[in-house]
Amino acid sequence: MSRNVIITGASGGLGEALAREFVRRGYHVGLMARRADRLEALAGELRRSGVKVEVGVVDVAQDSTVHAAVDALRERLGGLDIFIANAGITAVNRTGSGDISKDKQVMAVNFTGAIASLDAAAKHFRAQKRGRLVGISSIAGIMPIPGSGTYSASKAALSMWLRAARIELAKHGVGVTAIHPGFIRTELVPGMEKYPFVIEADAAARAIVDAIEAGKDNLIVPAWPWKYLLPIARLLPERLAGKLF
Repeated sequence: MSRNVIITGASGGLGEALAREFVRRGYHVGLMARRADRLEALAGELRRSGVKVEVGVVDVAQDSTVHAAVDALRERLGGLDIFIANAGITAVNRTGSGDISKDKQVMAVNFTGAIASLDAAAKHFRAQKRGRLVGISSIAGIMPIPGSGTYSASKAALSMWLRAARIELAKHGVGVTAIHPGFIRTELVPGMEKYPFVIEADAAARAIVDAIEAGKDNLIVPAWPWKYLLPIARLLPERLAGKLF
């Protein structure tokens, strides 16, 4: 039986790496993002593997358009088993700058856009009594990054939403997986090499798809060392924790 997955933010970075990994494992894939040219180029490449690849152009920050976009892509794909809310942006905005426009955009994409897309998929999963929602959160939702407070807040909010959804949807046969990546090297985030314990996107994608297929509720990737550092970081005085960044 074919397996179908839709990934938002699939035109580059971790989303593209996830799409490649799912195709390698034989899944049919729906690609969603804003950049139509990048999506079509990736879809053309992936189709050579013999799987079905469909494209849906959407800006998740325009949350009123998300439900219809997910419905249409699911229909073209021929069903849906896994939905991954991966689209996200980062921004540095120092507290007291006098302008929160960047912060509002981060929340629109990382939280409101994410839950709009997950909600659209959950509607179908509840009806069919099966499926898995996956949200790409961040270790920043557990350990805040100074200068990117809104990014950290958006990921913390998404993580809590995913926990609540897991409890709510379990009786409907729907699983929910929260992914908390550390620092992943992609072309979308310049200067990543200055952060600790950076891994490549393809390695992160393999670990994430393994966790999804195993039905895990949560994953920190890479597990080493973040799985062990994060509990300690919660106990550190904030002046010391801040020195990590």
